[in-house]
Amino acid sequence: MTAWLLILGFAVSSSLDNLGVGISYGIRGTRIGFSSNVVIAIICFLFSMVGILSGQWLSKVLPGIYPVLVGAFLLFIVGIRIILLALPRKKQHLSREVEHIETSRDIGLGEAIILGVALSVNAITNGLGAGLLGLSPLAISITAALGSFITVWFGVLLGQKVAGIRIGSFTVGQFGTILSGIMLLLIASNSLFG
Repeated sequence: MTAWLLILGFAVSSSLDNLGVGISYGIRGTRIGFSSNVVIAIICFLFSMVGILSGQWLSKVLPGIYPVLVGAFLLFIVGIRIILLALPRKKQHLSREVEHIETSRDIGLGEAIILGVALSVNAITNGLGAGLLGLSPLAISITAALGSFITVWFGVLLGQKVAGIRIGSFTVGQFGTILSGIMLLLIASNSLFG
């Protein structure tokens, strides 16, 4: 049961960034069509799988408790990094990058691939941590891909409706990114102390 909760936690954590990006696209009135969203989900699946298999290989090379320690350490680092990226000055930089990627009202295949890679880079590190913790590669990769698809789709719809809403000093998208980082810190803590 604990393993499934960790797998779900990884899926939710990796998908919250996708929700934030989907919201930012929706706010700008840009659509991410079904086929583009499938491409993003497939890239997420592949990146997760590469990270997990690498983590499993490292867990065979490293003795004793070291795989769990290294996995938890990586998740802590990624979680803190994600939270720091949500700070307003960093988010403005990300917004400019997203605006640069967007060139149309409906993204094409090339943009979907770029966006998929950008959203899935963290999946490699998350997957590496999951592999070191001995979690199922297929289960995590499938749930991450499904989570990616659902949150991008829902984020675009939500973004069209919540363009100006703020939670404290953060936009809805920034708040989702912070939650993503906090989830990774909780998963890392659970792997060490749970």
